[in-house]
Amino acid sequence: MALRIDVLTLFPRMLDGFLAESILGRAVQAGLIEVGVNDLRQWCTDKHRTADDRPFGGGAGMVLKPEPAIAAIEAIQTPGCRRIYLTPDGEPFSESIARELSTEQHLVLLSGHYEGIDQRIREEVIDREISIGDYVLTNGTLPAAVLIDAVARFIPGVLGEEKSLTHESFTGKLLDFPQYTRPAEFRGKSVPEVLLSGNHGEIEKWRLAQRIEKTRQVRPDLFKHYRHESHH
Repeated sequence: MALRIDVLTLFPRMLDGFLAESILGRAVQAGLIEVGVNDLRQWCTDKHRTADDRPFGGGAGMVLKPEPAIAAIEAIQTPGCRRIYLTPDGEPFSESIARELSTEQHLVLLSGHYEGIDQRIREEVIDREISIGDYVLTNGTLPAAVLIDAVARFIPGVLGEEKSLTHESFTGKLLDFPQYTRPAEFRGKSVPEVLLSGNHGEIEKWRLAQRIEKTRQVRPDLFKHYRHESHH
């Protein structure tokens, strides 16, 4: 059965192009993944379709009201589904979480909004809170897109010919190696000789050395983890 993902957002059109293009667009067309984009305002009951309000206790910005969000999730949820709120104060998103979520049958994603959402939404209808990084966006629709994209790649058949999960960043806790294609020389810069040698053993050694060095320079946190694991 295809993984079903429902997104609840105040900005449904933000996902139009994203879901229609490239690998993800083909996966949706092929029925490998189903994505429903739901406008939260459908569940607003007043004539102005008010989805947010000023925070109690004062402060800038607006907060998502509990009634429409809870009504929407309760209308869309299915038994055993995972209800996820995308928020900067959630647990950090990672490759392993993406892999885990790809095995579910139904994900309901609530996109955050401006200054946040009423705490009662979190308590009533959210199973997990996830952050895509330590920064704040105007709304959670982009984080929902990031999560969908990362999760989709683990669904069998989605990557098709592009499948290359073995060598990618964050497999094995190291960053990726530099890639080259034709021409072999461009603006006086040549492709490393080893890549033209046809010696696959030497190429693998070179690539691993490049990955280790790149990780050491750019992500000392991952490098420390890698060194610790490789010494065990």
